[in-house]
Amino acid sequence: ASCSPAGAALVVSVVSHGHTAAVRALLGDLARHCAHSVARVVLTLNLPDEPEPVAPDVAWPFALQLRRNMRPRGFGANHNRALADAAEPFVCVLNPDVRLAADPFAPLCALAAGQGVGAAYPLQLDGQGRVQDSERALPTPLALWRRRVLGRSEARVDWVNAACLVLPAAVWRRLGGFDARYHMYCEDVDLCLRLRLAGLRLVRAPVAVLHAG
Repeated sequence: ASCSPAGAALVVSVVSHGHTAAVRALLGDLARHCAHSVARVVLTLNLPDEPEPVAPDVAWPFALQLRRNMRPRGFGANHNRALADAAEPFVCVLNPDVRLAADPFAPLCALAAGQGVGAAYPLQLDGQGRVQDSERALPTPLALWRRRVLGRSEARVDWVNAACLVLPAAVWRRLGGFDARYHMYCEDVDLCLRLRLAGLRLVRAPVAVLHAG
């Protein structure tokens, strides 16, 4: 059983490709910390034999919708399908291997609602609390040379990975979501660059999530 909290403004899309344990932990985090922000979670089980998550003793504090694929789909295609009918003001693409110690979504939605903002994202930390390299420059030969050969950090932020990305639903629809022709990898690069070409900004919120990936 589940219920959608009054006033919650966010739908979260999570795709599991055999991430049963990680999904269980993430849903627990969402239930504990994000009940006031998350209206709905769409969980796509990308493998036909994946078990469904076990419901808690009490109802989920958000609407939980399950989608099961008879054959695996790509990252972008799964999220596009999950968020196609979003009626909530904001959408979130969230990796199953993200862990939450607090609710990051209230500040993420607040920033995403700003004038000219296309997407908001948190700082990503690894298991040792170190900042992950999730903000990147456009992958040009010069940028790759600076990064791989010279060992220098990014000179600018053109795109961020989609482990945790919040967009106004209107922006998501305007962009048409991910380009599903990218089956896996680079769909987040493409989305961010199309967002930037549309004159919108990427904004980092002063919150952090743990990203185990």
